[in-house]
Amino acid sequence: MLASAARIGTAKEPALLLANVLGPNVDVTHYLVSEKFDGVRAVWDGTTLRFRSGRVVPAPAAWLARLPAVPLDGELWLARGKFDELSGIVRMSPPVEADWQRVNYLIFELPDAAGTLGNFEQRYARIREVVAQARWPQLHAVEQTRVADRAELKRRLDRVVKGGGEGLMLHLASAPYVTGRSDVLLKLKPLLDTEATVVRHIAGKGRNAGRLGALEMRTKDGVLFRLGTGFSDAQREHPPPIGSTVTYTYRDVTPSGKPRFASFLRVRDDP
Repeated sequence: MLASAARIGTAKEPALLLANVLGPNVDVTHYLVSEKFDGVRAVWDGTTLRFRSGRVVPAPAAWLARLPAVPLDGELWLARGKFDELSGIVRMSPPVEADWQRVNYLIFELPDAAGTLGNFEQRYARIREVVAQARWPQLHAVEQTRVADRAELKRRLDRVVKGGGEGLMLHLASAPYVTGRSDVLLKLKPLLDTEATVVRHIAGKGRNAGRLGALEMRTKDGVLFRLGTGFSDAQREHPPPIGSTVTYTYRDVTPSGKPRFASFLRVRDDP
């Protein structure tokens, strides 16, 4: 059960590159494009695997032993549409080794604070070398390719979404290694998504009487709004706790900064 998953190991949240949303005036031919995978972000420093929060991933020793002694950044992943199952597996402590035999590590970046690996296109070539040398089927280099124009990008997005994928990521080919939220990494999805903090549970009415009706949320900019759709019956019975971070989808924002057509997606995917 997820409730039994231990929160083991504490550490400062690692500095990571975070994506902005693709804007209308970006020249997409300067970017390498990959699928956006619905996995759990994990960073390997050569000895320890950590979630985005900095907490240690409780992976089996035998699984970790297959990783190269090279810092890696990527997603733990099962398959399209399997996020909930994956989340349960990678949180469980002690880990279930049989389950981890299905967990892949998809690498999309080489943390390189000193800048010795040059631009992203060069780092991608190095990622492929590192993965090939590991000779382990559960370690993958995320495929990065160029597109000729926005029309090709749209066709690619449509294929990924039709196949059950989330969307696309675009990484500036000439970019040095950087961290923080930056336009060197952009995401493209049919719906946008972001995170906010739960500040209050609002009681439901009608068929939701006696359980959650909506969450009152606070964005990182301090905007309060209500999130009332996207919940399963089980989530309404046991809503995300106050203070937790929730990911939600939306179409766009109002002039006051509130999301339009917001819908609950999940509690943030790392412990």
